[in-house]
Amino acid sequence: MPFALGQRWISDTESELGLGTVVQVEGRMVTVLFPATGENRMFSRAEAPLTRVIYNPGDSVESHEGWSLVVSELTEKDGIVLYHGIHSETGEEVTLRETLLNHNIRFNKPQDRLFAGQIDRLDRFGVRYQCQMLRHKLASSDLLGLQGPRVGLIPHQMWIAHEVGRRYAPRVLLADEVGLGKTIEAGLIIHQQLLTGRAERILIIVPDTLRHQWLVEMLRRFNLRFSVFDEDRCVEAYADNDNPFYTEQLIICSLELLRKKKRLDQALDADWDLLVVDEAHHLEWTEEAPSRAYQVVEALSEVIPGVLLLTATPDQLGHESHFARLRLLDPDRFYDYDAFLTEEDSYKDVAIAAEALAGDAKLSDAAINSLTELLGEKDISPSIRLIQAEGIDSEVQQAARSELLQQLLDRHGTGRVLYRNSRASVKVFRSVYLTLIPMLCQINIKLPHASVA
Repeated sequence: MPFALGQRWISDTESELGLGTVVQVEGRMVTVLFPATGENRMFSRAEAPLTRVIYNPGDSVESHEGWSLVVSELTEKDGIVLYHGIHSETGEEVTLRETLLNHNIRFNKPQDRLFAGQIDRLDRFGVRYQCQMLRHKLASSDLLGLQGPRVGLIPHQMWIAHEVGRRYAPRVLLADEVGLGKTIEAGLIIHQQLLTGRAERILIIVPDTLRHQWLVEMLRRFNLRFSVFDEDRCVEAYADNDNPFYTEQLIICSLELLRKKKRLDQALDADWDLLVVDEAHHLEWTEEAPSRAYQVVEALSEVIPGVLLLTATPDQLGHESHFARLRLLDPDRFYDYDAFLTEEDSYKDVAIAAEALAGDAKLSDAAINSLTELLGEKDISPSIRLIQAEGIDSEVQQAARSELLQQLLDRHGTGRVLYRNSRASVKVFRSVYLTLIPMLCQINIKLPHASVA
């Protein structure tokens, strides 16, 4: 549509500017004034993102003076539309030039834009539709949070991160052997929890010497900007907030800082979603005298929904301390050390039953009796019938076996609270061999100059 001075147009990309008026047409450019905001825009005449505003008979239009009329007919003169109708206040027949329309008219609602003919080109709609579909696919992916980090795709790390990261308020002990990537697993879990909205405020407690190492790892590998808190930072942040832990969402601090009662009380009051404790084997515990470090983590774990404990040597301070760390994660299940030892004695029966379920052969009578004692006859009868039946689809039987395995995990042993990988079970690491290469050694000896008498 050709442009003419005084015509009214609306910007497709900035509809909040209101109704614009063409004030200059020169060469290949057109200038539009938006009186509602007092701003000018210059567009190319050939590709201007503008939509002509023309009302139809029956529409109600408003003048810049505030009165309105219902359009009975419209005419055009020199490219300007004239609206004819009855004045809303005087009842007289009047004519309103489009130049005198109300400047504050906006088409923000979809139906208003549709009726006004403010429709984008089809190819632009197609691009936006494809982008929205891709965003939906990414947001609903099971791997959301595991795709962005700069880490190698090592199977055992990805499996643990996917298994734990998709839980709400995960409470887990990561006990892989040294060098198998517990920090990477924790970072993947943290990243997934943040991106999926399951967590927003995270506190990481580490030994004092590892604070900056964790800071660098979280930033370099996961693009997570944590803040390191020490006593000086807490004093500095006190000017902005009575509780310094409220000044940041992602915080790394040392256990030594939280040994102070004031800082511990502030941390307890800070509404965290996830707690991460590195080197958790230092949390020494006995029933008579738990250490101060253990008491600090215990107090936090009671008020924080999600807890991740990291240690490569869970039994370093004794089996009793290992039980105490499990107790931090699930105090209702691990409530008594003697009962925990008694349960450990039956792990052999659990392992035999799990091995029978993991195979493809039919279950023996001994295996069925063992599963009945461990899980209860009423709970396992439907699955047992599927596993033992003839002519049943193999996928259905495998699903029944998996269901019973999950029940064994949840009801006996440490279940899905403890994850531990060893180098013997992880096959992705290459063997390391020592190769000795002889090197020539050159020694330069400088003798002092002898003086001649």
